Amino acid sequence: MHGTAQLLLPVLVAAPILVACLLVAAGPFLPRRIVDSLAIATALAVTAAAALLLVATGSGRRVSWSGGWQPVRRVTVGIPFVADPVAAGLALLIAALTTCTLVYAWHYFDETESHLHALILFFLAGMEGLVLTGDLFDMIVFFELMGVAGYALTGIKVEDESAVEGALNFGIVNSLGAYLSLAGLVVLYARVGKLDLPGLGDALAHHPPDALVVASFVLIVTGFLVKAAMVPFHFWLPDAHASAPAPVCALFSGVMVELGLYGVLRLFWVVYGETIPPADLRRALLVLGVATAVLGSAMCFGQRHLKRLLAFSTIAHVGLIMVMAAMLTPDGIGAAGLYVLGHAGAISALFLITGLLLNRHGSADELDLFGRARGERVLLVLFFAAALALVGLPPFGTALGVSIAVHAIVSAGYPWILALLVLVSAVTAGAVLRSGMRVFLAVGPAPEHSQSAPDETTTGDEERDTRPLQRTPGTMLAAIVVLVLGSLAVGVLPHGGEVVAKAAERFIDGSGYSDQALSSAPPTPLHAHPAATWSPLGVGLGVLSTLLALGFAALGLWPDRLRLLLRPMQAGMKPVRALHTGHVGDYVAWLFAGVAALAALVGLPLL
Repeated sequence: MHGTAQLLLPVLVAAPILVACLLVAAGPFLPRRIVDSLAIATALAVTAAAALLLVATGSGRRVSWSGGWQPVRRVTVGIPFVADPVAAGLALLIAALTTCTLVYAWHYFDETESHLHALILFFLAGMEGLVLTGDLFDMIVFFELMGVAGYALTGIKVEDESAVEGALNFGIVNSLGAYLSLAGLVVLYARVGKLDLPGLGDALAHHPPDALVVASFVLIVTGFLVKAAMVPFHFWLPDAHASAPAPVCALFSGVMVELGLYGVLRLFWVVYGETIPPADLRRALLVLGVATAVLGSAMCFGQRHLKRLLAFSTIAHVGLIMVMAAMLTPDGIGAAGLYVLGHAGAISALFLITGLLLNRHGSADELDLFGRARGERVLLVLFFAAALALVGLPPFGTALGVSIAVHAIVSAGYPWILALLVLVSAVTAGAVLRSGMRVFLAVGPAPEHSQSAPDETTTGDEERDTRPLQRTPGTMLAAIVVLVLGSLAVGVLPHGGEVVAKAAERFIDGSGYSDQALSSAPPTPLHAHPAATWSPLGVGLGVLSTLLALGFAALGLWPDRLRLLLRPMQAGMKPVRALHTGHVGDYVAWLFAGVAALAALVGLPLL
């Protein structure tokens, strides 16, 4: 299994790239069914390989050096691929989610060319490479491979001006973030003369946190935080989601933004863990996470365009994931990992359902869709199941993540964060439930055709991604069912919490990562984690979040009766909405303001 794992590591990245190149060259001459089959078969093969790799990492990390260039006396010239349980688990999530979206897209796009499938496979390769590479330069390269494919997928409807604008905003802001990461890489390389993560960790061990080291960290993680859509780097994401096809949105919100957080945490634990004090990083991550969760949930509640609503929901939940991970303990990282798994299935399913609504009715505006999906019982059940997973109702995976996070948060001395988890989950899920009640059940007053509340935003006329389907193909429903059941399975699989907590302990062992990669040292023994399971308080918080979400849904459905409650909310949101101008120049300005704020949060206490 050890030799097989070493072979699997580079194949997970190479296989989708090779097939994508084949589709670019021969796709225009192949029948559509062959193109779809090749893309799906490739994603399935990567999924199977990732599952084998996850099994292989159960006893420790697996390391593969490109070209067989093994380190000599901890000195390296090769490029390593390193898989621990967290990296292998993310690789499996990436491949499984990509497979679901390709199955869904089989009948979603009727006349698309093969370059769509090639771009999705390049996107898959970039994500797999990011989580598996043990080289900082390659991390940035794979991140940009993922980004370039993402820009093209966002603007794939070139005849749609909003799609092109969303892709440009996405590309400009994320490219600037990548340039800053490269600048930080140059600073770090000039200081220590290494690029591989294990070697960098070795070189910076016990190194004093001087200005150059702190500056390199801030610049590098800025690119990751931009991709993670953390406030104030988040402005590009709602525009991209509003214009990108629904299957692409599922990939963006289901796994891409979370990989930005993975990059930050991997970089800290392996490279900077013994240089930058954890307390200083925790402060920075908490400030960013809380700001992101609060702003994302507030903006989510004010949307009526379903894809924008779900985009802001993603921003809010990424903020919650960041807050959990900011505890910088095995339980905190494990809780964040479980939450990522549960959230990925729920938010991806909601985007795919929205794509079906858009295809069927030509709109993603919940007021335009009022009562138009009555009778679509299967979609109704799937929509509300995904919404309940989003709010964190037990036994979904998100609820288990919160339940484990309770122990980590209270132990770290931040009990007020529990209220944040409940409120943010309730507000975002309340907006989703409100939309579902209007669209599928026609609950609430019927909107007038010209109705437009001042606190709600939409993008106007919506264009279908493809021609209307007379009936929902079984493959599309199957993809959605798998995603919803996957979110549920994360919470009900036995001993799942303990397994993830052990994986998190391996993840934060930066010195063990370096030792095993550079000198083939044995894996560090793991400890038991009895707290990594359901807790009564965690279950209670999930139920409370659900009840509050129903209340927020009622607040949105009957605004006239609850005007006294809504008026202060609307007044407080006006300046926040005004910041989301849609102008890329404003977004760039906020990016550099965010760099300054991050430098102040991380660097000033050290210097």
